[in-house]
Amino acid sequence: MSKRPSVPKGTRDFLPVEMAGRNHIFSTIKSVFELYGYLPIETPAMENLSSLLGKYGEEGDKLLFRVLNSGDFLGKLPPGDDHFRNSARLANMICDRGLRYDLTVPFARFVVQHLNELTFPFRRYQIQPVWRADRPQKGRYREFFQCDADVIGSGSLLNEAEMARIIDDVFVRLGIKVIIKLNNRKILAGIAGIIGQPEKLADLTVAMDKLDKIGLDAVCSEMRERGISAEAIEKLMPVIDLKGSNSDKLASLAVVFRESETGMKGTSEMEKILGMLAATDQTNVIEFDVALARGLNYYTGTIIEAKAADVEIGSICGGGRYDDLTGVFGHPGLSGIGISFGADRIYDVLKQTGGFPEAVSAASRLMFVNFGDSEARVCLQLLDRLRKSGVSCELYPDSVKMKKQMQYANNLNIPFVALIGEKEAGEGTVTVRDMRTGDQLTMPQRELSAYIREQE
Repeated sequence: MSKRPSVPKGTRDFLPVEMAGRNHIFSTIKSVFELYGYLPIETPAMENLSSLLGKYGEEGDKLLFRVLNSGDFLGKLPPGDDHFRNSARLANMICDRGLRYDLTVPFARFVVQHLNELTFPFRRYQIQPVWRADRPQKGRYREFFQCDADVIGSGSLLNEAEMARIIDDVFVRLGIKVIIKLNNRKILAGIAGIIGQPEKLADLTVAMDKLDKIGLDAVCSEMRERGISAEAIEKLMPVIDLKGSNSDKLASLAVVFRESETGMKGTSEMEKILGMLAATDQTNVIEFDVALARGLNYYTGTIIEAKAADVEIGSICGGGRYDDLTGVFGHPGLSGIGISFGADRIYDVLKQTGGFPEAVSAASRLMFVNFGDSEARVCLQLLDRLRKSGVSCELYPDSVKMKKQMQYANNLNIPFVALIGEKEAGEGTVTVRDMRTGDQLTMPQRELSAYIREQE
């Protein structure tokens, strides 16, 4: 017997009912992006490796999916077989391209490539898949969609406040309660300085970024492995464990940072952003979290993360300020900030909480029962009129037992079924059954469209 087909680990098929839920997420996020004036773009699934490598830190580079060069790539290798003993070296010799790891670095490349075609500040949104060679586990996939919004060409902290507002608006509309966490890479740089390890900022942030995943003891162990001294780790503990309100934490840091200009600047920026948000109609909790690190090396200022309050799944939205990401592509000085919604994790949260609206699972609002050829011809005329008026509907294609047709409608959560038998066809009427309640109503066929639209 042939082996049953499957998909690669960390990827998934999506059935129609799942796609309905995903499209609900995409359309909700897209509508908020457009409400705030963001414009859509797309970039290729593949980028040149030269555009990707070195932008995500050492750990990020390891998670890049590389694409083999086409043709006889082995024949183009230099003589000798030494390179076969070093997989990293070999990969660099036979791969020039890779699948994108995120949407932000390709966006920076896009901006530099199309500088003369864009108006700055440029506000873009992008909803496309990304790929990471990560170990698949709950809530972590190798192929997943990101929904990004960025503003580039402006250093104003108003943009940070707007990003927090977008996050709040999206999750309010999706019905997900979240905690929106904020920090600043300047604060982290200040902390690295006061514990005497300024040169270890990257190692510090990579380790701290795993705090929620592996716990404090494991993070401390990783810091030691990365060369951060035991004395520095001991000094770090009270700072990571700051308690109280956002203002209390910032006041404590102001004392700690008396000798750190960088740390004080980060604290000042955080105070301003929190002050702006206090003047808005924010629904979800805003929390200043000094342990929030986000391990991507290109962040330079504010960092943002949103976590579901009622489901243990990790971050479902994140982002931050990058002051010079375009500089690596030859155009320095364009500051930007962006956020990214993880659509796949959001789907899992809504599935666990039962948060999807009932209507998203229905392919059609109305199904006509097929009683035979002559009745079907009457239904076809009505189908045309209904669709022109915006009602999604269908006719069951085969004249089979009523029970089978009703089961089909029930399985697809189609809320209404229309019955036009010989009697209704002769009288110009239609009987509509509400599949949710079992109630039936007979009406003139000309009133059917208005009736179905009124039920939405």
